[in-house]
Amino acid sequence: MTKKAENPIKSLKIPQLIIISGKILAFFSTKLVTKFASKIFTTPIKHKIPKREFQMDSKSEQKIIHVPAIDKSIVTYEYGKSDRKILLVHGWSGRGTQLFKIAEELLENGYSTISFDAPAHGKSKGQTTIMSEFIASILEIEKHFGPFDAAIGHSLGGMSVLNAIKDGLKVNKAVIIGSGDIVQDILDEFIFKMELKKELGHNLRDFFENKYQLKMDDFSAYKAAQKIEIPVLVIHDNDDPEVPVKAGIHIHHNLKNGTLMLTEGLGHRKILGNHNVIKKILEFIKNS
Repeated sequence: MTKKAENPIKSLKIPQLIIISGKILAFFSTKLVTKFASKIFTTPIKHKIPKREFQMDSKSEQKIIHVPAIDKSIVTYEYGKSDRKILLVHGWSGRGTQLFKIAEELLENGYSTISFDAPAHGKSKGQTTIMSEFIASILEIEKHFGPFDAAIGHSLGGMSVLNAIKDGLKVNKAVIIGSGDIVQDILDEFIFKMELKKELGHNLRDFFENKYQLKMDDFSAYKAAQKIEIPVLVIHDNDDPEVPVKAGIHIHHNLKNGTLMLTEGLGHRKILGNHNVIKKILEFIKNS
C-alpha cells in the first residue's frame, strides 16, 4: 500500500494582515479594495537565492539589458557556451536560477541556457510587474541571445512562453511546466485567497484592462496554444495546489502538436527537480 506523504503539498497563502486590510477596504469602497488587490496581485515576493542555486548563479555570465517596449531593465544569465541555446523562463516570485536542475542537465548534454530575472524579480529592479512584461522581456532577450532551439517556462513563465511564441518568438520546441491557463480563473483564485467577494475578480480584470489598455483574456494560455504549430510538451502535476491540473490538460487540448505528461505528488515546484521530468524534457528537446 502506498504511504501518504508526511508533508502534504500546500498552496501558498496570503498573509492574514493583507487579508484583513482588504476586508476593511472592501467595507468602505469597491474602488479602494480593487486598487489594493491590484497592487498585491502585481507585487512579487523577492526571495534570497537558495544555496542549491549558488553554482548556476556564480558560473553564469550576467548582464543587464534594457527592454525598450516596457522601459525597464532585467538581469540575464548565460549558463555555458554553445550554439544550441535553450531559453528558461521562471514563474511568479521566481528567479533566473530557479530552473537550475534543468539547466545543469542541459549543459551536460551540450546545450547552454539563457535565463533572466523578470521585472521586479530577483536582481532586476522594480516592485511591480505583469505578464505582458514577461513577454516583452522574452522577445527582447531573443534579439540579444537568440536564436533558441527551445524555450522552457514554469507557471507564469509557461503562459509567457506560449504568448511570446504567438507574438513571434522563434523556437523549434517549447516545454511548459505547471502553467496557468485562463486569466480570469487566475484572478478569481487570487480574490478567493484574499477572502473577498467573487465579483471583485471582474473588477480586477476591468482595472487592469483600463490601466494597461490590454484585453486580459487575450493572454490566456489556451488561446495562444491554438495559434502554435511547433511541438509543445505540457508537464503538470495532478496534485499541484497552485495551478489546477485542468489548466495543463486544457492547454494540451488546444495545441495542434502537443504532448502531455502528468506526474503525481510533485506539486508546483518540486516538479522542476524531478529526475523523470528532466529526462522527459531532454528526450523531447533532443529528438527531432
